Amino acid sequence: MYNFIPLILCLISLAVILYIATKKFSALASLDIDSIQSEKEAKIKERIIGKKLKRNIFRYGSKFFRFFSPIVKYISDFFKWIFGKLVMLKENYSKDVSGQIPGQDNLSIKDKLLAEAENYIQNERYDEAEKNLIEVIGLDSKDISVFVKLGHLYFKRNSSQEALQTLEHALKLCEVQGKEGCDLGNIYFDLAEVHENMENFKSALIYSNKAVNVEQNNPRYLDMKLRISIMLKDKISALDAFEKLLDVNPENQKLIDFKKQIDEI
Repeated sequence: MYNFIPLILCLISLAVILYIATKKFSALASLDIDSIQSEKEAKIKERIIGKKLKRNIFRYGSKFFRFFSPIVKYISDFFKWIFGKLVMLKENYSKDVSGQIPGQDNLSIKDKLLAEAENYIQNERYDEAEKNLIEVIGLDSKDISVFVKLGHLYFKRNSSQEALQTLEHALKLCEVQGKEGCDLGNIYFDLAEVHENMENFKSALIYSNKAVNVEQNNPRYLDMKLRISIMLKDKISALDAFEKLLDVNPENQKLIDFKKQIDEI
């Protein structure tokens, strides 16, 4: 009888194993292989899309930064430059303005500084004139005409880069202040002149066209546009400027020479 006990135990163990195996196989049978595959594909797609989104954010973020960073840098550099000039004035040209002109307000101080600057410019004392104009900017940083004067001063002093920077800032002030108190035509002309001096002829032509668009019958603007157009061998632009200049100023002695140059393009 005892010989049956191990057999019975083996049969019971086998039954338990079969029961467990049946449960597991039924669970495996109920699994949808396609759904497992789709889950994997979904996760892979999600991962790919996530990476692509990160790349796009990085790419467009980089483009955005590259586009706006020169503008931000220009504004920052310009005001650093102005601040440096003001600090230099404080150290090298310090004076007690209120003590020098007691009982007078900033407007009269500004007028005095501007008058002195004009006198310095006439006598070609450009460093002294620059100090006065920078000091005026310290008193009134929104006066566009002072920036234009300073730009002219730098141009006369052959400091083309500083002239360009100052005149561009004057133009930005015009845009910010709604062009009130702006002589846009002259600012565009001055920028064209600076670019011509720097041999940036394409930029010079762009600003010449802008000046002419502001004041179409100004012979000075037309003369500039005509000269730059000939330099660039832009015959259409040159003829346009020539015809307008001929109508406005037919007695201009340079017209004959200009016509020859245009015919040679």
